[in-house]
Order: sequence, then structure tokens, then C-alpha cells
Amino acid sequence: MASLTSISGIDKTSLELLEVAGFHNTQSLATAEVQAVARELSQANAICKISKCDPSHATIAQWIDEARDLVGDEPESASPASTPVNYEQSPQVIELLANAPFAIPLPARLLVEHELGVGDIPAAILLNRYAGDLDVKVASQSEKCWLDQVGDFAAGSVRVMEPGQSRLGIDLTKLRSTEKLGEPTPRVVDHAPTPDNDRVALLRAPRVATNKGRDPQSRWYIRGVLHSHPLSVFFGALVTLILMIVTPAFVISGALLLASGEMPNHFAWVPKWLLVFPLLWPIIGLVYLIWGVGASCRICGQKLFVHRPHLKNSRAHHLPGLGYILPLCLHLLCFRWFRCTHCGTPVRLKE
Repeated sequence: MASLTSISGIDKTSLELLEVAGFHNTQSLATAEVQAVARELSQANAICKISKCDPSHATIAQWIDEARDLVGDEPESASPASTPVNYEQSPQVIELLANAPFAIPLPARLLVEHELGVGDIPAAILLNRYAGDLDVKVASQSEKCWLDQVGDFAAGSVRVMEPGQSRLGIDLTKLRSTEKLGEPTPRVVDHAPTPDNDRVALLRAPRVATNKGRDPQSRWYIRGVLHSHPLSVFFGALVTLILMIVTPAFVISGALLLASGEMPNHFAWVPKWLLVFPLLWPIIGLVYLIWGVGASCRICGQKLFVHRPHLKNSRAHHLPGLGYILPLCLHLLCFRWFRCTHCGTPVRLKE
């Protein structure tokens, strides 16, 4: 085959540029197109900086014409055309794949020990894209034969499981199918919970005996969730109610006793037993700080007997002119349940 130097116009610089671009002989140049050669030469020259300027299209076309003339004088080696064949439909290949159930992976440690790269592993043959004849050998082999063949390769890198060995240490003799199990056995509960002994149900609703014979629409019908400290709330309401009664009596009696001391002629009618209210008020106030201030709603946690200047719930106990705390105390003491002033949730004190 003639060399590229036999083509007129290819000097030392052009020859080097053609070789860098991948055109090493007249055969490769004769089978190429002008546009492709020009593009490859331009890219190679941009990287390697071999020539000051790229060859023109006319020059490249002249090189290709002379290369084709030189190649045409030499006999071409005829090679039979190969057509892709889909071997996946071949009965022999189907039988081969059916008898080859094992695929042994290559662990990373094995690749490192043998200094192998991913590119060193040959790609598998695509049976539906293979051109030419494919030598298919089908043989009947047992699993033991396959293990014998891969034993040397897997030693030290892959642990091959013996035939018949159970995975994960499962005893296959103890396994039963779902068909043999039959209908599931119903679970028998020794002691079925009832509203009288179930704590959760008791928190949600009172016992049946608590509201027996009462009208569900009346206030006497106890409803709501059970408070966690019913006695504390009850005594808090009682102390708050007493304090709200004693406070006005304390103010009035104190004023009358003070006036009788300053003007005995005009206030001689003031009895001396009114002194009980000034003496009782600090004691009631101290008890209120212990029981009244500490009482809170179980749901929202807000103080029940402490005034707070905010928007109250629309269902809260309220009397015009008396506010919210006094009606709440009266309702709680009379009916043993109440609605929270802040969240409106019904809360009861009896089980």
C-alpha cells in the first residue's frame, strides 16, 4: 500500500497533521469525506499547534482524489458482509441459558489483588446483535459440575454455597404452606374490658350508674371527660366562691367598724360580731392561693378561678354582671361538671 508521502502536496507538516488526526495511510484517507477530514484536521491542529493554518477544502479534496486513485490500482481484499443475527430465538441458545443458572460476581477485592480495571473485563456478547456464526455448545451439567468449574476461581474471593444448603440457617422441614394452616384461630380474651373497669373508657364517659334515671338534656346529666384532680377542683371552686362572698362583707364590715369607732353616736347600731369578716378574709385568701389558683382545666391547662382579660369561649358559663368565675363555681358545685371558660370542653368530677 502506497504511503501518504506519495500524494502530491503532502509535506512533512501535513503528514504529521494527518497522522495525529488518525489518517495513517492512503486507505484511511481514500475512504473519508472532505468535510470529515477537514473537521478532524482542524481539531487536531487546534490541540497540537502543528501548522500555522488548516488545509483548505480544495487541498483536502485533491489529497482524497489522489489517494483513491492510488488505492484503486491495488487489489482490494474482499471481506464477506456480516449481518447481525438474533441468537436469542435459537433453541440451542435457549437451552444453554436454561442450563446456566449461576452468575458469579467479581468482588472488588479480587480486582484489586489482580490489578484489574473495569476496562480489562470484556463485555458480554449481545445475542441479538452478534454478527456472524456463534459457536453454541449445549451440555447437560448438574449443579455440582458448575461448582467444580468455578471452584478455583471462587477460592479466597467468593464463598460458594453447597447444593441443598439452607440460606440464612432456616430449617426447611419446619416450614408449612398457608394452605395447610387452615382458618386462623380466634384469640380468646380472658377478661373483656367494660366501661366500668376500663380506665380509658372511664376517662371519656361516666359509668352508666352515674346518670341512671337522669335526662340527657338536663344540667344534672353528668358529662365530659374525667378530671385528673377532681377534689382539688371542687375545693378550689368552694374556696373561690367563699372568697367572693367574704370580700364584699369584709369591705362593708371594715368600713362600718371604722365609722363606729370614729363616730360612735351615729354608728352605735353597728354590731361587734362584724369583726369576724376582717379576721376571716386573710385565712380564706391564703386557702384560695393554695386551692383556687392551682385549679386548671385538664384539656387546655388554663387557670379556672383566675381572671384573665381575653376572649372567652362562647359556651362558657356566664351571667351578665357577675362574669364567668362565679357562674363556673356555682355550676361545678351543683352539678359536678362544668365547661372550661377558655376552651369550652366539658369536664366532670364524678366517675
